[in-house]
Amino acid sequence: MSITLAVLIALFLDAWLGEPQRFHPLVGFGKLADYTEQKFYADSRLHGCIAVLLLVAPLILLSTWINLVPWHFIIDILVLYLAIGWNSLGTHARLVRSALHEGNLQAARQLVGMMVSRDTMKLDRVGVTQGTIESVLENGNDAIFGVIFWFILAGAPGAIAYRLINTLDAMWGYRNDRYRHFGWAAARLDDCLNFIPARFTALSYALTGSARNAFFCWQTQGAIWKSPNAGPVMAAGAGSLSISLGGPAHYHGQLESRPTLGNGPVPDTDDIGHALGLITRSLILWLVVLCLGEWLAQHIISN
Repeated sequence: MSITLAVLIALFLDAWLGEPQRFHPLVGFGKLADYTEQKFYADSRLHGCIAVLLLVAPLILLSTWINLVPWHFIIDILVLYLAIGWNSLGTHARLVRSALHEGNLQAARQLVGMMVSRDTMKLDRVGVTQGTIESVLENGNDAIFGVIFWFILAGAPGAIAYRLINTLDAMWGYRNDRYRHFGWAAARLDDCLNFIPARFTALSYALTGSARNAFFCWQTQGAIWKSPNAGPVMAAGAGSLSISLGGPAHYHGQLESRPTLGNGPVPDTDDIGHALGLITRSLILWLVVLCLGEWLAQHIISN
């Protein structure tokens, strides 16, 4: 089955159905990860490595075995649909935008708190808007383009491995006293798996927006962000949208000094929609390139 067709069907299912309201596999995996942490936690890199292996390896092996059966393409599409978070990302961002348009800052703070790990209850209107757009841009890679990249490269096992490691990084990949060692394996694996797709995502943002500005911000600001992969993605996205993101933010009660990304004005509420539009245009670009790549490959093989 064509990879392009599989991706299209999975995107269609996500846009049509959204995330399952009950029994979502990633939610179940998160609960399993919590249980594993409770039973297996120690301030040790070794314990963290073993915990990641115990959680991820069986599911990758299962998906690899399923990939051998004749009708595996149905499982491939289902896995990709469940792994992609395009609909969910847009829904959460639009809810924040609606609350801001209605002047309900308190509700907007609570809603953006579901998207970011920073403290949100004292954010002003600009802070809520920035947090929402930063989440849209970063999760455009984590929940959409990174998943598609690894699906193209390694099928359902690749998409599963990427999404599970990404989930563990979101849970354990903090540089604090509890997770500095235990979460090390999840964080480093996530960095490795995201290195190439993050740069493809940044390139997509640049090519589907203000390209010159995006490339400039990516080149000059991408490496100064705390994450080696989120930096290029968010810098290119901010440059593409011609807005400024980043700056100081509170995390777990501590003020963290963050560099500025982009070189335009601070975003307004409508820029949330512009960021979602950037995701959609980038998705179209990926689909066009994937379709052309498959066509060329078949043309070369047939000749």
